[in-house]
Amino acid sequence: MVQKRNPPAPRARPEAASLKPAKPQPAKPQPPAGGAPPKRRGRPRAYEPDVALSRALDVFWKDGFAATSLDDLSAATGMNRPSLYGAFGDKRELYKKTYESYRNRARARMSEAFAADMPLRPMLLRIYGIALDMYLSGEGGPRGCFTVMTATSEAVFDPDIRALVVSGLVEMDRFFARLFKIAQERGELSASADPQVLANLASATIHTIAIRARAQMPRAELEALVNGAVDVMARG
Repeated sequence: MVQKRNPPAPRARPEAASLKPAKPQPAKPQPPAGGAPPKRRGRPRAYEPDVALSRALDVFWKDGFAATSLDDLSAATGMNRPSLYGAFGDKRELYKKTYESYRNRARARMSEAFAADMPLRPMLLRIYGIALDMYLSGEGGPRGCFTVMTATSEAVFDPDIRALVVSGLVEMDRFFARLFKIAQERGELSASADPQVLANLASATIHTIAIRARAQMPRAELEALVNGAVDVMARG
């Protein structure tokens, strides 16, 4: 007998859902022509520039440019070397930026002092008192004036720093010259007094107490020096 073969079962048709095209996947970003994007070095700009400059200033002001290392600056600011370079440039550029920061702070304090409406003698004593507060400050001892310290060190070798220092010295002379001019107009100084000469003397007194403060002379001796200088200047 011949056995009958059953016909093959019909293949199931694919469900309608399986006929839907697959959802397109978002394209992956491609690197720009020329290779992979450059890697960023150092930490991101999550620092506070003013705070970092203030901490770097403290180190430079205490130890000077030559004795301050990049490791010292890194420890003080909390920024590693690549971050320091990325934010401020090399050590010398950082020094210049800290000096500019110092000048802005000193200018703000002195501008406030010079803006007071007072007779000449108490006005001068007020200004020198503020200066002594600044020059005798510092966790490691009196620091003097950053401008005077820079004038006798880095300004000797670096024209850019020297220009910044000269600008600061001239600005101080102008502050005092305006003060003496106003005093002369009020009749506190004789008509023959030269406001510019007195201004130069007043600035020289600032520089003197700055140097002596850094040499850790007692405040009482510095105040005695100031009182003698003010006696001379107030007489015109």
